[in-house]
Parts: sequence; structure tokens; C-alpha cells
Amino acid sequence: MLSWDDFEAPKAKTTEPQPVPGALQSEQQAVTEPGAAYQSGSASSAPAPTAAQSQENADSRSSATAAAPSSAVEAARAAVADLDPAPGLEELEMGAARIQVDEKRIINCRADLNQLVPFKYDWAWQKYLDGCANHWMPQEVNMNKDVSMWKDPNGLTEDERRIVEYSLGYFSTADSLVANNLVLAIYRHITNPECRQYILRQSFEEAIHTHAYQYCVESLGMDEGEVFNMYREVPSVAKKAAWSLSHTQSIGDPTFKTGTPETDQELLRNLIAFYAVTEGIFFYCGFTQILSMGRRNKMTGVAEQFQYILRDESMHLNFGIDVINQIKLENPHLWTEAFKQEVTQMILEGMELEVAYARDTMPRGVLGMNAAMMEEYLHFIANRRLSQLGLKEQFPGAQNPFPWMSEIMDLRKEKNFFETRVIEYQTGGALQW
Repeated sequence: MLSWDDFEAPKAKTTEPQPVPGALQSEQQAVTEPGAAYQSGSASSAPAPTAAQSQENADSRSSATAAAPSSAVEAARAAVADLDPAPGLEELEMGAARIQVDEKRIINCRADLNQLVPFKYDWAWQKYLDGCANHWMPQEVNMNKDVSMWKDPNGLTEDERRIVEYSLGYFSTADSLVANNLVLAIYRHITNPECRQYILRQSFEEAIHTHAYQYCVESLGMDEGEVFNMYREVPSVAKKAAWSLSHTQSIGDPTFKTGTPETDQELLRNLIAFYAVTEGIFFYCGFTQILSMGRRNKMTGVAEQFQYILRDESMHLNFGIDVINQIKLENPHLWTEAFKQEVTQMILEGMELEVAYARDTMPRGVLGMNAAMMEEYLHFIANRRLSQLGLKEQFPGAQNPFPWMSEIMDLRKEKNFFETRVIEYQTGGALQW
């Protein structure tokens, strides 16, 4: 004879339901209290259904559901049947000819933005692949030695501490400004899918950079409020941030659209401001200072992270220059003599702001450098940016007093510059879940 044990599944361990305050209590009771059929007695004293009855009830419910679909299901079927596949496809006609390479353009393109291939700008796709291969995360860098040195009253000089504080103060905000500009402004107006693919990668890298600065500030036990508000309180830092923000306002407006010489030039002006100046000039004094500190075996964890960030930023700069020059090539009417003069002034303004920052952060000689050497270096950098944009250099004969910076920026250099641990990355198939 079969017993109830032959049908009953093992009971899972349950916990006593906790009372829920307020309005949720009645809902909890509806779940935990005996149902209406058992209100006259306890659940344990009620007769249990047989297996045959349970199966019959289940079949009945399944049959009823299949025979009478809910109104929500019917509404969904009707909506799918009436769905127009055309909206959202950049006003393209269904069944239109496939996109040809020559139809792609950096801005003001009517081609399908969702069609990634065929590539027109192979350099953009290659930079996306290079960026993915250069991936890193802040927590992978050991900060123990930095923490000990920072807490040691004799670990760093007053000038060296000033450099660390100002660098983290400026960069923690600068990379957020760049990320916001990419996501809220530039991405909307670049009408090429392979370029957009790299911009997405760059946006993620900017988030990692901001994370890295926060990680350094937290590890060292610095005053987070002071560091992250420095761009509003320290004049030489605030001016650089204000200059960058002033070139975001127009194209960040949701109603801004390219398509006229004036608006196209405004987009080009933004690209030059952020790629050639913010990332191409404003970052160089602080990076040189921190990396010089690392070369002297000081704050090596912070310096290692700045090394990785500088490699990312070098790729951002190269991508931006390529985009700017491609827009110039496809829209020669934008590159007027008046606009060339304006761009030259933008580069020089950026250089002057960075020189002022160098003087503020290095009132005396420190780390084998001084403000005069940094000014010479920034003249060299400004010449490079002007030359890359096809403009006349403004500082003939300017030399690079820090040739080791070029070595650090070399993406092909596999060995860690500071000879700390080597980071091994796992492919997706090798990850342990």
C-alpha cells in the first residue's frame, strides 16, 4: 500500500516569517496565513489532496490558460503585428541598398549608424582594439609603499606633497569633464560607427582614470572634499577646468545640431579644445611631475597608475587628432584662415594656462626640474599640437628637456617601467565563476 510519504517531496527548511510593519503586514499575512479553505481549522489538520487530484487541477489550469489568453498577451500580439520597422533607422527605407564605404563620413552622415562594417576608417577600429588590449584597473596596483611614505613626516618634502595633492586635485575633475563631454556632446554628433566604437571605449577609460584618482586619495587617507573641490578653490587648477568647460556649453545643449558651417565649426572647436588642449597640453605638467617622482622611487604606486593613464591619454590624443584632420579633409570649407588663427590661439592659451600651473606647483626646483624647464617642455608640446593640426609652430627650436617621457608613453613597452609586479589578464573563457 502506498503511503503519503511516496508522494510528498522533502520539505525545505523554513524560517518563521517576520512581522512586517504598516501597510505591508496585511500582504505578508496573505502569504503566511492559512487560506480561506482552512480558516475553520489548522493547515496541518486539513485533508491533503491526492496526487491524481493535484494533476487534474494542474491540467485544468493549463487548459484554461491555453484556451483563453490574457488581455495583456492579446495586446502584445496586436502591437507586434502592427509594428512599423522603419522608425529609428535614421530615416532609411526598408530594403534600401547596403551601405558602401564611401558613404561614411565623420559628421553629418546620413548612412546607417548601426552598420559597423565595412570600415572606412581602419585607424579608428585599430585604436579601439589597442585600447581593449591596454586594459587595467586601479586596484591591481599595490599602494602599501605609497601609504607608508605619505604618512611618514620625512617621507616627502613639502614641494613633493604639493605636487601630489595638486595633481590628484586637477585630474580627478579633468577626466570627469572629458567623460561628460564625450557622452553628452561628442558622441551624438560623430556619425561614424567605428569612431563611435572607440569613443565608447574612451569613455570607459575616463571612468577608470577617475576611479584611479579616487583610489589614490582614499589609499593615502587624504581629505577627499579638499581634493575633489580643488578645481573650484585653487586658481591655477580652476582656470584650466573653466577653460575646458567653456568649450562644452554649446554642443552640450540638447538642441544643438550640426549641418551648417557655424555649427560644424563649433563641433570642431570642441574637439580641438578637448583632444588637443585638455588632453594634449593640460595633462603634461602633472604627469611629468608624478612620473619623475616615480623615477626616484617615490610614490611608485601613484606613479604606476599615472603611467597607465598617460598611455591611455596618448591614444585618446592620437584618435582625436585623426578625427579632427579627417573632418578637415571632408569639410575643407570649415578650415578658414580665420578659424586657423583661432585654433592657434586656443593652443597658445592652453599652453599659458599650463605654464601658470607649473609655476604654482613648482615655486622652487624639485625632482630634478623647475618651472623654467617645464615652460620649455610646454613650448615643445604646443609646437607638436600645432604641427599635428597642420598649423605653423610658434616656438622655433623648442626642445624636449624630458626625453624619458617619450619612453613611458610607448604602448609597445611591455615591461612595467617601475619593475613592480606584472599583471596577467584572463580571457573570458579562463575566468572562474
